[in-house]
Amino acid sequence: MLPLLNESGDPKDEYFSDGLSEELIAALAQIRELKVIGRSSSFRFKERKEEPKTIGEKLGVATLLEGTVRKQGDRVRIVAELINAADGIELWTRTFDRELKDIFAVQQEIAAAVASSLKATLLGADQRSAANPKTAEAHNAYLQGHYYFQRRNLEDYRKAVGHYDEAIRLDPEYALAYAERSEAWTLIGDLTGEGKTAWPKARTDAEKAVAIAPALAEAHAALGWVRFFTEWRFAEGLSELKRAKELAPANPTANDLLARVIVYLGRLDEAEKQGRQAVELDPLASAPQNNLARILWYQGKLDEADAAARKTAELQPNSASSRRWQVLVAIQRGDKETALREAQLEPDESYRRFELAVAQFARGDRTAADAALADLIANDRGLDYQIAQVYAVRGEKEKAFEWLQIAMDNHDTGMLGLLVDPLLTSLRDDPRYKNLLAKMAFPATS
Repeated sequence: MLPLLNESGDPKDEYFSDGLSEELIAALAQIRELKVIGRSSSFRFKERKEEPKTIGEKLGVATLLEGTVRKQGDRVRIVAELINAADGIELWTRTFDRELKDIFAVQQEIAAAVASSLKATLLGADQRSAANPKTAEAHNAYLQGHYYFQRRNLEDYRKAVGHYDEAIRLDPEYALAYAERSEAWTLIGDLTGEGKTAWPKARTDAEKAVAIAPALAEAHAALGWVRFFTEWRFAEGLSELKRAKELAPANPTANDLLARVIVYLGRLDEAEKQGRQAVELDPLASAPQNNLARILWYQGKLDEADAAARKTAELQPNSASSRRWQVLVAIQRGDKETALREAQLEPDESYRRFELAVAQFARGDRTAADAALADLIANDRGLDYQIAQVYAVRGEKEKAFEWLQIAMDNHDTGMLGLLVDPLLTSLRDDPRYKNLLAKMAFPATS
Protein backbone atom coordinates (compact mmCIF):
# COMPACT_ATOMS: atom_id res chain seq x y z
CA MET A 1 0.00 0.00 0.00
CA LEU A 2 1.27 3.46 -0.94
CA PRO A 3 0.72 6.34 1.49
CA LEU A 4 -2.59 8.17 1.21
CA LEU A 5 -2.06 11.70 -0.04
CA ASN A 6 -3.23 14.55 2.18
CA GLU A 7 -5.78 16.69 0.34
CA SER A 8 -7.07 18.57 3.37
CA GLY A 9 -5.40 21.80 2.31
CA ASP A 10 -3.42 22.00 5.54
CA PRO A 11 0.11 20.51 5.72
CA LYS A 12 -0.41 20.10 9.47
CA ASP A 13 -2.84 17.26 8.67
CA GLU A 14 -0.02 15.25 7.11
CA TYR A 15 0.35 13.23 10.31
CA PHE A 16 -3.30 12.15 9.94
CA SER A 17 -2.99 10.87 6.37
CA ASP A 18 0.33 9.16 7.20
CA GLY A 19 -1.09 7.59 10.34
CA LEU A 20 -4.19 6.37 8.55
CA SER A 21 -1.99 4.85 5.84
CA GLU A 22 0.01 2.93 8.44
CA GLU A 23 -3.13 1.66 10.14
CA LEU A 24 -4.43 0.45 6.79
CA ILE A 25 -1.15 -1.39 6.23
CA ALA A 26 -1.69 -3.11 9.59
CA ALA A 27 -5.27 -3.99 8.66
CA LEU A 28 -4.18 -5.41 5.31
CA ALA A 29 -1.52 -7.47 7.09
CA GLN A 30 -4.37 -9.50 8.57
CA ILE A 31 -4.96 -10.97 5.09
CA ARG A 32 -2.80 -14.04 5.49
CA GLU A 33 -2.71 -14.86 1.78
CA LEU A 34 -1.14 -11.50 0.93
CA LYS A 35 2.40 -10.22 1.16
CA VAL A 36 1.96 -6.69 2.55
CA ILE A 37 5.00 -4.43 2.32
CA GLY A 38 5.89 -2.51 5.45
CA ARG A 39 5.64 1.19 6.12
CA SER A 40 9.29 2.17 5.68
CA SER A 41 9.42 0.78 2.14
CA SER A 42 6.02 1.94 0.92
CA PHE A 43 6.50 5.48 2.24
CA ARG A 44 9.54 5.96 0.02
CA PHE A 45 7.11 6.28 -2.89
CA LYS A 46 4.89 8.87 -1.24
CA GLU A 47 5.47 11.46 -3.98
CA ARG A 48 4.48 9.00 -6.76
CA LYS A 49 7.40 10.11 -8.97
CA GLU A 50 7.76 6.68 -10.58
CA GLU A 51 5.45 4.58 -12.72
CA PRO A 52 3.38 1.81 -11.04
CA LYS A 53 5.41 -0.85 -12.85
CA THR A 54 8.68 0.52 -11.43
CA ILE A 55 7.26 0.84 -7.93
CA GLY A 56 5.88 -2.71 -8.11
CA GLU A 57 9.24 -4.08 -9.24
CA LYS A 58 11.15 -2.28 -6.48
CA LEU A 59 8.74 -3.46 -3.80
CA GLY A 60 8.32 -6.93 -5.27
CA VAL A 61 4.51 -6.72 -5.49
CA ALA A 62 1.90 -7.17 -8.24
CA THR A 63 -0.82 -4.87 -6.88
CA LEU A 64 -0.78 -1.36 -5.42
CA LEU A 65 -3.35 0.33 -3.20
CA GLU A 66 -3.22 4.11 -3.28
CA GLY A 67 -5.55 7.01 -2.63
CA THR A 68 -6.25 10.34 -0.98
CA VAL A 69 -7.67 11.54 2.31
CA ARG A 70 -9.46 14.81 2.99
CA LYS A 71 -10.13 15.72 6.65
CA GLN A 72 -12.50 18.59 7.35
CA GLY A 73 -13.83 19.18 10.83
CA ASP A 74 -15.28 15.95 12.17
CA ARG A 75 -15.64 14.33 8.74
CA VAL A 76 -13.21 12.51 6.48
CA ARG A 77 -13.33 11.42 2.82
CA ILE A 78 -11.08 8.61 1.61
CA VAL A 79 -10.72 7.72 -2.06
CA ALA A 80 -8.99 4.36 -2.52
CA GLU A 81 -7.78 2.79 -5.76
CA LEU A 82 -6.49 -0.71 -6.33
CA ILE A 83 -4.29 -0.90 -9.43
CA ASN A 84 -2.34 -3.56 -11.28
CA ALA A 85 1.34 -2.62 -10.96
CA ALA A 86 2.42 -4.17 -14.28
CA ASP A 87 0.27 -1.96 -16.51
CA GLY A 88 -1.24 0.67 -14.17
CA ILE A 89 -4.78 -0.48 -14.95
CA GLU A 90 -7.30 0.33 -12.21
CA LEU A 91 -8.91 -2.77 -10.68
CA TRP A 92 -11.41 -0.76 -8.64
CA THR A 93 -11.96 2.58 -6.96
CA ARG A 94 -14.08 3.40 -3.93
CA THR A 95 -15.00 6.59 -2.10
CA PHE A 96 -15.74 6.55 1.64
CA ASP A 97 -17.40 9.54 3.32
CA ARG A 98 -17.58 9.11 7.07
CA GLU A 99 -17.48 10.84 10.41
CA LEU A 100 -14.08 10.66 12.13
CA LYS A 101 -15.54 8.47 14.83
CA ASP A 102 -16.14 5.79 12.17
CA ILE A 103 -12.58 5.84 10.82
CA PHE A 104 -11.76 2.32 12.05
CA ALA A 105 -14.81 0.82 10.36
CA VAL A 106 -13.63 2.45 7.13
CA GLN A 107 -10.21 0.82 7.48
CA GLN A 108 -11.85 -2.59 7.73
CA GLU A 109 -14.15 -1.80 4.77
CA ILE A 110 -11.14 -0.97 2.61
CA ALA A 111 -9.24 -4.07 3.72
CA ALA A 112 -12.31 -6.22 3.06
CA ALA A 113 -12.71 -4.70 -0.41
CA VAL A 114 -9.07 -5.48 -1.23
CA ALA A 115 -9.47 -9.02 0.06
CA SER A 116 -12.62 -9.54 -1.99
CA SER A 117 -11.02 -8.16 -5.14
CA LEU A 118 -7.98 -10.41 -4.79
CA LYS A 119 -10.08 -13.41 -3.67
CA ALA A 120 -8.29 -13.53 -0.33
CA THR A 121 -9.67 -14.02 3.15
CA LEU A 122 -9.69 -11.12 5.60
CA LEU A 123 -8.84 -12.28 9.10
CA GLY A 124 -8.34 -10.55 12.38
CA ALA A 125 -10.82 -7.68 12.20
CA ASP A 126 -11.90 -8.40 15.75
CA GLN A 127 -8.27 -8.63 16.85
CA ARG A 128 -7.48 -5.05 15.85
CA SER A 129 -10.80 -3.62 17.01
CA ALA A 130 -9.64 -3.87 20.62
CA ALA A 131 -6.77 -1.55 19.71
CA ASN A 132 -9.07 1.15 18.37
CA PRO A 133 -9.67 4.19 20.58
CA LYS A 134 -13.07 5.28 21.77
CA THR A 135 -12.75 8.87 20.58
CA ALA A 136 -11.43 10.69 17.53
CA GLU A 137 -9.44 12.98 19.85
CA ALA A 138 -7.53 10.04 21.34
CA HIS A 139 -6.84 8.72 17.86
CA ASN A 140 -5.58 12.13 16.77
CA ALA A 141 -3.18 12.30 19.73
CA TYR A 142 -1.92 8.79 18.97
CA LEU A 143 -1.27 9.66 15.31
CA GLN A 144 0.78 12.68 16.37
CA GLY A 145 2.81 10.49 18.71
CA HIS A 146 3.35 7.94 15.96
CA TYR A 147 4.48 10.69 13.61
CA TYR A 148 7.27 11.74 16.00
CA PHE A 149 8.14 8.15 16.90
CA GLN A 150 8.96 7.38 13.26
CA ARG A 151 11.64 10.09 13.22
CA ARG A 152 13.83 7.75 15.28
CA ASN A 153 15.80 10.11 17.50
CA LEU A 154 15.84 10.82 21.20
CA GLU A 155 14.20 14.25 21.08
CA ASP A 156 11.31 13.00 18.98
CA TYR A 157 10.87 9.84 21.06
CA ARG A 158 10.25 12.15 24.00
CA LYS A 159 7.77 14.20 21.97
CA ALA A 160 6.05 10.97 20.97
CA VAL A 161 5.66 9.96 24.61
CA GLY A 162 3.93 13.27 25.33
CA HIS A 163 1.34 12.62 22.61
CA TYR A 164 0.86 9.01 23.69
CA ASP A 165 0.28 10.33 27.22
CA GLU A 166 -2.50 12.52 25.87
CA ALA A 167 -4.03 9.66 23.85
CA ILE A 168 -4.09 7.45 26.95
CA ARG A 169 -5.51 10.26 29.09
CA LEU A 170 -8.38 10.57 26.63
CA ASP A 171 -8.81 6.80 26.38
CA PRO A 172 -7.24 4.78 29.23
CA GLU A 173 -7.95 1.54 27.31
CA TYR A 174 -6.05 2.49 24.13
CA ALA A 175 -3.91 -0.64 23.68
CA LEU A 176 -1.95 0.47 20.63
CA ALA A 177 -0.92 3.71 22.32
CA TYR A 178 0.38 1.72 25.32
CA ALA A 179 2.28 -0.63 23.00
CA GLU A 180 4.04 2.15 21.11
CA ARG A 181 4.75 4.16 24.24
CA SER A 182 6.38 1.03 25.63
CA GLU A 183 8.74 0.82 22.67
CA ALA A 184 9.50 4.53 22.94
CA TRP A 185 10.45 4.15 26.61
CA THR A 186 12.66 1.17 25.73
CA LEU A 187 14.59 3.24 23.19
CA ILE A 188 14.81 6.30 25.41
CA GLY A 189 16.32 4.18 28.18
CA ASP A 190 18.84 2.61 25.82
CA LEU A 191 19.91 5.89 24.18
CA THR A 192 20.30 7.82 27.43
CA GLY A 193 21.72 5.12 29.68
CA GLU A 194 18.75 5.71 31.97
CA GLY A 195 17.22 2.29 31.66
CA LYS A 196 16.61 1.99 35.39
CA THR A 197 13.95 4.69 35.17
CA ALA A 198 12.69 4.25 31.59
CA TRP A 199 12.49 0.47 31.27
CA PRO A 200 10.03 -0.14 34.13
CA LYS A 201 7.69 2.27 32.34
CA ALA A 202 8.15 0.26 29.14
CA ARG A 203 7.28 -2.94 30.98
CA THR A 204 4.16 -1.48 32.57
CA ASP A 205 2.90 -0.15 29.24
CA ALA A 206 3.54 -3.41 27.36
CA GLU A 207 1.81 -5.48 30.02
CA LYS A 208 -1.14 -3.09 29.98
CA ALA A 209 -1.40 -3.33 26.17
CA VAL A 210 -1.54 -7.14 26.30
CA ALA A 211 -4.08 -7.07 29.13
CA ILE A 212 -6.37 -4.77 27.14
CA ALA A 213 -5.94 -6.45 23.74
CA PRO A 214 -4.57 -9.99 24.13
CA ALA A 215 -4.94 -10.67 20.39
CA LEU A 216 -3.08 -7.55 19.23
CA ALA A 217 0.25 -8.38 17.55
CA GLU A 218 1.83 -5.02 18.41
CA ALA A 219 1.11 -5.57 22.10
CA HIS A 220 2.88 -8.94 22.17
CA ALA A 221 5.78 -7.56 20.12
CA ALA A 222 6.22 -4.72 22.61
CA LEU A 223 6.12 -7.09 25.58
CA GLY A 224 8.47 -9.56 23.92
CA TRP A 225 11.03 -6.84 23.24
CA VAL A 226 10.82 -5.55 26.81
CA ARG A 227 11.23 -9.03 28.25
CA PHE A 228 14.20 -9.91 26.04
CA PHE A 229 16.03 -6.62 25.49
CA THR A 230 15.62 -4.91 28.86
CA GLU A 231 14.83 -7.67 31.36
CA TRP A 232 16.92 -10.49 29.88
CA ARG A 233 14.03 -12.92 30.37
CA PHE A 234 14.92 -14.60 27.12
CA ALA A 235 12.50 -17.50 26.88
CA GLU A 236 9.54 -15.29 27.74
CA GLY A 237 10.60 -12.61 25.29
CA LEU A 238 11.04 -15.11 22.47
CA SER A 239 7.65 -16.62 23.20
CA GLU A 240 5.90 -13.25 23.07
CA LEU A 241 7.57 -12.29 19.80
CA LYS A 242 6.62 -15.60 18.22
CA ARG A 243 3.06 -14.98 19.37
CA ALA A 244 3.14 -11.55 17.70
CA LYS A 245 4.19 -13.13 14.42
CA GLU A 246 1.47 -15.76 14.70
CA LEU A 247 -1.12 -13.00 15.10
CA ALA A 248 0.21 -10.93 12.17
CA PRO A 249 2.62 -12.92 9.98
CA ALA A 250 3.32 -9.93 7.71
CA ASN A 251 4.02 -7.44 10.50
CA PRO A 252 7.53 -6.08 9.73
CA THR A 253 8.29 -5.04 13.31
CA ALA A 254 7.41 -8.45 14.75
CA ASN A 255 9.54 -10.19 12.13
CA ASP A 256 12.50 -7.84 12.56
CA LEU A 257 12.51 -8.03 16.37
CA LEU A 258 12.20 -11.80 16.22
CA ALA A 259 15.28 -12.00 13.99
CA ARG A 260 17.20 -9.80 16.43
CA VAL A 261 16.53 -11.98 19.45
CA ILE A 262 17.14 -15.28 17.67
CA VAL A 263 20.66 -14.25 16.64
CA TYR A 264 21.56 -13.40 20.24
CA LEU A 265 20.70 -16.98 21.18
CA GLY A 266 23.27 -18.33 18.73
CA ARG A 267 20.73 -19.68 16.24
CA LEU A 268 22.51 -18.12 13.30
CA ASP A 269 20.93 -20.04 10.42
CA GLU A 270 17.45 -19.52 11.83
CA ALA A 271 18.24 -15.86 12.45
CA GLU A 272 19.40 -15.39 8.86
CA LYS A 273 16.20 -16.92 7.52
CA GLN A 274 14.08 -14.74 9.78
CA GLY A 275 16.17 -11.66 9.01
CA ARG A 276 15.76 -12.15 5.27
CA GLN A 277 12.02 -12.51 5.74
CA ALA A 278 11.92 -9.21 7.64
CA VAL A 279 13.80 -7.52 4.78
CA GLU A 280 11.41 -9.03 2.23
CA LEU A 281 8.44 -7.62 4.13
CA ASP A 282 9.97 -4.12 4.26
CA PRO A 283 12.78 -4.08 1.65
CA LEU A 284 13.46 -0.34 1.81
CA ALA A 285 13.54 -0.06 5.62
CA SER A 286 16.98 0.43 7.11
CA ALA A 287 16.50 -1.42 10.42
CA PRO A 288 15.90 -4.91 8.98
CA GLN A 289 18.83 -4.43 6.57
CA ASN A 290 21.09 -3.40 9.43
CA ASN A 291 20.08 -6.41 11.47
CA LEU A 292 20.65 -8.73 8.51
CA ALA A 293 24.14 -7.23 8.12
CA ARG A 294 24.79 -7.99 11.80
CA ILE A 295 23.65 -11.61 11.40
CA LEU A 296 25.72 -12.18 8.26
CA TRP A 297 28.79 -10.66 9.91
CA TYR A 298 28.37 -12.99 12.90
CA GLN A 299 28.27 -15.88 10.40
CA GLY A 300 31.41 -14.74 8.61
CA LYS A 301 29.56 -14.11 5.33
CA LEU A 302 31.53 -10.95 4.70
CA ASP A 303 30.47 -10.13 1.14
CA GLU A 304 26.77 -10.47 1.94
CA ALA A 305 27.19 -8.62 5.22
CA ASP A 306 28.92 -5.77 3.45
CA ALA A 307 26.16 -5.54 0.83
CA ALA A 308 23.43 -5.40 3.48
CA ALA A 309 25.39 -2.87 5.53
CA ARG A 310 25.90 -0.60 2.53
CA LYS A 311 22.20 -0.86 1.72
CA THR A 312 21.47 0.29 5.29
CA ALA A 313 23.66 3.37 4.90
CA GLU A 314 22.10 4.11 1.52
CA LEU A 315 18.57 3.90 2.89
CA GLN A 316 19.21 5.88 6.08
CA PRO A 317 22.64 7.57 5.95
CA ASN A 318 22.11 9.45 9.22
CA SER A 319 21.06 6.50 11.37
CA ALA A 320 23.20 5.61 14.35
CA SER A 321 25.62 2.72 13.81
CA SER A 322 24.98 2.76 10.05
CA ARG A 323 28.71 2.30 9.32
CA ARG A 324 29.59 -0.21 12.03
CA TRP A 325 29.29 -3.39 9.99
CA GLN A 326 31.19 -1.93 7.01
CA VAL A 327 34.03 -1.08 9.40
CA LEU A 328 34.13 -4.53 10.97
CA VAL A 329 33.85 -6.32 7.62
CA ALA A 330 36.71 -4.24 6.21
CA ILE A 331 38.90 -5.05 9.20
CA GLN A 332 38.29 -8.78 8.79
CA ARG A 333 39.13 -8.50 5.10
CA GLY A 334 42.37 -6.70 5.95
CA ASP A 335 41.18 -3.58 4.12
CA LYS A 336 42.37 -1.15 6.77
CA GLU A 337 41.98 2.08 4.83
CA THR A 338 38.36 1.30 3.97
CA ALA A 339 37.73 0.54 7.64
CA LEU A 340 39.07 3.95 8.64
CA ARG A 341 37.16 5.76 5.91
CA GLU A 342 33.87 4.12 6.91
CA ALA A 343 34.51 4.86 10.59
CA GLN A 344 35.04 8.53 9.80
CA LEU A 345 31.66 8.57 8.02
CA GLU A 346 29.75 7.18 11.01
CA PRO A 347 27.04 9.76 11.87
CA ASP A 348 26.67 8.82 15.54
CA GLU A 349 29.39 10.37 17.69
CA SER A 350 29.59 7.55 20.24
CA TYR A 351 29.71 4.76 17.68
CA ARG A 352 32.22 6.76 15.63
CA ARG A 353 34.60 6.73 18.60
CA PHE A 354 34.25 2.94 18.89
CA GLU A 355 34.74 2.38 15.16
CA LEU A 356 37.76 4.68 15.02
CA ALA A 357 39.33 2.86 17.98
CA VAL A 358 39.20 -0.53 16.23
CA ALA A 359 40.00 0.83 12.76
CA GLN A 360 43.08 2.76 13.91
CA PHE A 361 44.33 -0.27 15.81
CA ALA A 362 43.88 -2.42 12.71
CA ARG A 363 45.94 0.11 10.74
CA GLY A 364 48.76 -0.20 13.28
CA ASP A 365 48.55 3.46 14.29
CA ARG A 366 48.90 2.91 18.01
CA THR A 367 48.95 6.60 18.91
CA ALA A 368 45.68 7.28 17.06
CA ALA A 369 44.16 4.05 18.39
CA ASP A 370 45.04 4.96 21.99
CA ALA A 371 43.60 8.45 21.54
CA ALA A 372 40.36 7.08 20.07
CA LEU A 373 39.98 4.58 22.91
CA ALA A 374 40.65 7.25 25.54
CA ASP A 375 38.04 9.45 23.86
CA LEU A 376 35.54 6.56 23.90
CA ILE A 377 36.10 5.94 27.61
CA ALA A 378 35.99 9.62 28.53
CA ASN A 379 32.65 10.03 26.73
CA ASP A 380 31.14 6.65 27.60
CA ARG A 381 27.34 6.84 27.29
CA GLY A 382 26.19 3.27 27.67
CA LEU A 383 28.94 1.78 25.49
CA ASP A 384 30.70 -0.25 28.20
CA TYR A 385 30.44 -3.36 26.06
CA GLN A 386 32.01 -1.63 23.04
CA ILE A 387 34.96 -0.59 25.21
CA ALA A 388 35.40 -4.26 26.14
CA GLN A 389 35.31 -5.15 22.44
CA VAL A 390 38.10 -2.69 21.70
CA TYR A 391 40.29 -4.12 24.45
CA ALA A 392 39.61 -7.66 23.19
CA VAL A 393 40.68 -6.66 19.67
CA ARG A 394 43.84 -5.11 21.14
CA GLY A 395 44.63 -8.35 22.96
CA GLU A 396 44.35 -6.72 26.40
CA LYS A 397 42.36 -9.47 28.10
CA GLU A 398 42.42 -8.11 31.63
CA LYS A 399 40.97 -4.80 30.52
CA ALA A 400 38.46 -6.56 28.28
CA PHE A 401 37.13 -8.62 31.17
CA GLU A 402 37.12 -5.59 33.44
CA TRP A 403 34.83 -3.74 31.03
CA LEU A 404 32.68 -6.79 30.35
CA GLN A 405 32.01 -6.95 34.07
CA ILE A 406 31.17 -3.24 34.09
CA ALA A 407 28.80 -3.86 31.19
CA MET A 408 27.19 -6.73 33.07
CA ASP A 409 26.82 -4.67 36.23
CA ASN A 410 25.27 -1.79 34.26
CA HIS A 411 22.89 -4.10 32.37
CA ASP A 412 24.43 -2.90 29.09
CA THR A 413 22.36 -4.30 26.22
CA GLY A 414 25.58 -4.94 24.30
CA MET A 415 26.01 -8.00 26.53
CA LEU A 416 23.26 -9.68 24.53
CA GLY A 417 25.88 -10.32 21.82
CA LEU A 418 28.24 -12.14 24.19
CA LEU A 419 27.51 -15.63 22.85
CA VAL A 420 28.12 -14.86 19.15
CA ASP A 421 30.42 -11.83 18.95
CA PRO A 422 33.48 -12.57 16.74
CA LEU A 423 35.42 -9.73 18.37
CA LEU A 424 35.51 -11.72 21.61
CA THR A 425 36.92 -14.90 20.06
CA SER A 426 40.23 -14.51 21.92
CA LEU A 427 38.39 -14.55 25.26
CA ARG A 428 36.29 -17.66 24.86
CA ASP A 429 38.70 -20.18 26.37
CA ASP A 430 39.04 -18.10 29.54
CA PRO A 431 36.97 -19.29 32.53
CA ARG A 432 35.85 -15.70 33.10
CA TYR A 433 34.13 -15.67 29.70
CA LYS A 434 32.33 -18.89 30.49
CA ASN A 435 31.33 -17.47 33.86
CA LEU A 436 29.82 -14.39 32.20
CA LEU A 437 27.91 -16.61 29.78
CA ALA A 438 26.54 -18.57 32.71
CA LYS A 439 25.40 -15.34 34.37
CA MET A 440 23.63 -14.23 31.20
CA ALA A 441 21.74 -17.54 31.29
CA PHE A 442 20.88 -17.75 27.61
CA PRO A 443 18.49 -20.62 26.79
CA ALA A 444 20.14 -23.68 25.27
CA THR A 445 20.21 -23.58 21.47
CA SER A 446 18.07 -26.05 19.59
